[in-house]
Amino acid sequence: MNIDIPEGKDAIAYVWGEMVPGIGTAAADFSMAVYAHTTLGLREFEAARLRIAQINGCVFCLDWRTERDGQKVEEGFAEAVTRWRTTDAFDERTRLAAEYAERYALDHHGLDEEFWTRMTARYSQLEIVELSMSIGSWLAFGRLNHVLGLDTACVLPGH
Repeated sequence: MNIDIPEGKDAIAYVWGEMVPGIGTAAADFSMAVYAHTTLGLREFEAARLRIAQINGCVFCLDWRTERDGQKVEEGFAEAVTRWRTTDAFDERTRLAAEYAERYALDHHGLDEEFWTRMTARYSQLEIVELSMSIGSWLAFGRLNHVLGLDTACVLPGH
């Protein structure tokens, strides 16, 4: 861990809550809102989330699987995300979610007209904004936790 955590303190609660309560609490609320208020399908949501986790290398995020109404993505889904270009396990929306996440993280200046034509053919503007905010949350907070060495101690509240 790259941050000193006082003896007996939970690393995540300390860093996100006690160290910088004015920022950390708001960040945690935003992070949780992405899960609590999404309108995206589970497979699209998880394809984007897992692609960001793979890029960030966040240990916790790589291991986490979002659950909705007792449902999770199938075993092997994360492996399919690494092969989003060629896998036959994805429909076009799921493939686009993984592609968007990767390009958002690695080449956001390269999101060209051809990409947006494909994206807007499959996603509404509301869904694009929601996916963009979700990806931004995962990118920022997954990297924050990994860089500070918190990703091996991370537990989402209520899980």
